[in-house]
Amino acid sequence: MNPRLVVVSGPLKGQTFMLSEGELSIGRLSSNHVHVTDIAVSRRHCVIRGEEGQFKIHDLESRNGSFVNAVPVKERLLEHGDRIEVGSSLFAFLTEEGEPPVPSNPVFFEESQVLRTPVVQLRREDALYWLADEAETHSPLQSARKARDLDLLLRISTTVNSIRKLEDLQRRLLELVFEVIPAERGAILLVSEDPKTFTSVFGWDKTPGSERPVQVSRTVIRQVLQERAGLLSNNLLDGKDFSDSESLVASRISSVLAVPVLLFQKLLGAIYLDTCNRALRFDRDHLQLLTGIAAIAAVALENARHLEWLESENQRLQDEIKLEHSMVGESVPMRNVLQFVAKAAPTDATVLICGESGTGKELVARALHANSRRATQPFVAINCAAIAETLLESELFGHEKGAFTSAFAQKKGKLEVADGGTLFLDEVSELAPALQAKLLRVLQEREFERVGGTHPIKVDVRLVAATNKDLDEAIREGRFRRDLFFRLNVVSLTMPPLRERRDDISLLATHFAKKYSRECKGHDMGVSAEARACLAKYDWPGNVRELENAIERAVVLGSGDIIRPEDLPEDILETAPAEGAAFTRYHEAIKQAKKKLIIQAVEQSAGNLTEAARRLGVHPNYLHRLVRNLDLRREFKAKA
Repeated sequence: MNPRLVVVSGPLKGQTFMLSEGELSIGRLSSNHVHVTDIAVSRRHCVIRGEEGQFKIHDLESRNGSFVNAVPVKERLLEHGDRIEVGSSLFAFLTEEGEPPVPSNPVFFEESQVLRTPVVQLRREDALYWLADEAETHSPLQSARKARDLDLLLRISTTVNSIRKLEDLQRRLLELVFEVIPAERGAILLVSEDPKTFTSVFGWDKTPGSERPVQVSRTVIRQVLQERAGLLSNNLLDGKDFSDSESLVASRISSVLAVPVLLFQKLLGAIYLDTCNRALRFDRDHLQLLTGIAAIAAVALENARHLEWLESENQRLQDEIKLEHSMVGESVPMRNVLQFVAKAAPTDATVLICGESGTGKELVARALHANSRRATQPFVAINCAAIAETLLESELFGHEKGAFTSAFAQKKGKLEVADGGTLFLDEVSELAPALQAKLLRVLQEREFERVGGTHPIKVDVRLVAATNKDLDEAIREGRFRRDLFFRLNVVSLTMPPLRERRDDISLLATHFAKKYSRECKGHDMGVSAEARACLAKYDWPGNVRELENAIERAVVLGSGDIIRPEDLPEDILETAPAEGAAFTRYHEAIKQAKKKLIIQAVEQSAGNLTEAARRLGVHPNYLHRLVRNLDLRREFKAKA
């Protein structure tokens, strides 16, 4: 075990910090073990503590928060591969051994015109490496060279197909090329659909320990790509145009060899070689050989590039899914929710999720799906309250062509689309009685008929339902079938409202502040201690959804790099701050003025809040909310 922090990005990029028993601090102060000069990092941002071979990260009430795998944390046990974000810096927590691969040398493009010197060009269709009628004229030395070159081609053809990573493949190709072609530097340049744009540039100077850039003539590469023909030029230093190029004169490049990389007439890029040794010259055989190597490697290079794109795209989508559906929180109620998901997800049991609006019921449903054996199959969500009753049956079960006036074609319903995966029915209490009966049959028999259909359709689908209504009351009132409730309520979970998990409010605020500040302003915004106090005291009747909206509003309307109380909605500011929390004189004065006005109006109205609202010129509901938020009931009772 070799625990360490590797800085992936940020001011300290490339540095490694070893971890041991004890504490490693990260922050903006120079007294920290990891000193990060970044305004987005707090003076003492977080610490990583090691004990008995385990390492935990602890956030030190930082302004912008500490993130592990894109989720804000207060305290988290670290595992190999975890990504830690502190401000604009990204750290990788590693415990397993492994050396990073040798990096590519930088590639520098020289713009000078160099093509007035004698050149040899070769198109791929003319690159017949070993002509049969010339074979008998070869000297023993030429024959040995041909045998060596053919052996190299054979090794390349067997090697390239066993390497998946693009950078490893490019490095290995240049290694093999350098075995038989007397080049000192090389580069493999891959282009996009626009030949002027390079998507991958790998350079290598084979001088041991060299970190000098590989200098590439843009003119040579441009000609090779435009004409799709290999190019060979020696004695470049004798060329007239070189005298004006100080950088190339200083580098003393004497010979250049470059060939295009083509795959079924598609231009992938070019391979570029050069040397400064005037005693070593490239010849036509080298041009022929490199053309053959490019032809053999083209498929492997394209496959490796495409595979890397797929992997990066898959990772991007996975990260998006993780960010969108991760449940942020470390409170006891949230730990109970996560334990429930861990137990229920691997099964196919029907799940009923209850809870107030905005508590994250759909997030739980998605987490159940993502951690089940159905994770690679569809997750289909439908809000039963958002679709008219006349359309919901067709939306859920589908219809046959001609089933009703506007049924011009057969349509699959959500149940069919979700076959093999998970169907999430939000607001299930809003289902009409007829649809409740059809859904009950689906749960019992795992089959249904489309609207206007005559043949049953079998489905393998897991059902997760959610409601913010009291189903027991709906059953008593005859609005919901008791037998359907029993079928849905196999495994149930009640989501805790935000007011019952106040410890998570700060983490959620940090999470949303980062999300929306990056979207709207391009940089991270933190949340001040005063704003956090206001958020923690508020009761959040709209739960997490209301908190998210409040933070988004604060980011959009805020004028600084930190969210302050004045950026928050008025409803939140009207609530008194937590004990011991600082509150600005301005907001305290505003609150006291509101209290005074309301008390006077209520006294003048003899305690009638409706009359008091009329005197103040506000809606009675608004006055009731102010009375509740400003906690004036006790004052009214005391004066009574």
